[in-house]
Amino acid sequence: MTKAEKVDFTIKTLQELYPEIPVPLDHKDPYTLLIAVLMSAQSTDVRVNQITPLLFARADNPYDMVKLSVEEIREIIKPVGLSPMKSKGIHGLSKILIEKYDGQVPADLKSLEELPAVGHKTASVVVSQAFGIPAFPVDTHIHRLMYRWGFSNGKNVVQTEKDAKRLFPKNLWNDLHLQIIWYGREYSPARGWDLDRDIITKTIGRKKVIEEYLKAKKSR
Repeated sequence: MTKAEKVDFTIKTLQELYPEIPVPLDHKDPYTLLIAVLMSAQSTDVRVNQITPLLFARADNPYDMVKLSVEEIREIIKPVGLSPMKSKGIHGLSKILIEKYDGQVPADLKSLEELPAVGHKTASVVVSQAFGIPAFPVDTHIHRLMYRWGFSNGKNVVQTEKDAKRLFPKNLWNDLHLQIIWYGREYSPARGWDLDRDIITKTIGRKKVIEEYLKAKKSR
């Protein structure tokens, strides 16, 4: 298979598996999505979805959020981890949204990346999922699968994002980003990986990855 055929096979398989694509983080508008994505750093979406309702019951907009102290926010979000940094970020960015953007979340990457505790990945998720602007945020699942599929060298997420944007059609980026995450969780996890279930890697995967998997399986 050529690289182009491998890309087509991947897209086709993902579209068949995930014709409807759920968004992993519960939210109701750009602000609650921004907060949920910020909270998801080094945590699981499941854990974040358990905690955001508690936070949003107190404050689901920047005006109510700044009425809470950093300490109060931290108490609520403690279970998601990195709470000192995240609570400062949530309070700080809410203040900036009020002062600079009339309480609205800006719809461009650069403005989002300037907000406290908002990195490139968080900003990319928000522009793609809240505003429908093409972006390709790379999380651990996408980084792992792009390497397994031979689409990227796995050196760093910056390179993986560049490769994904180069290989996949721009109009599919927002869907593919989510489809690959769901696929990674269900069929191609980091641990407990079963190659027989992982149809994409089994069909087009990097030779070295498949050989290492089979070798490890034999020695079990």
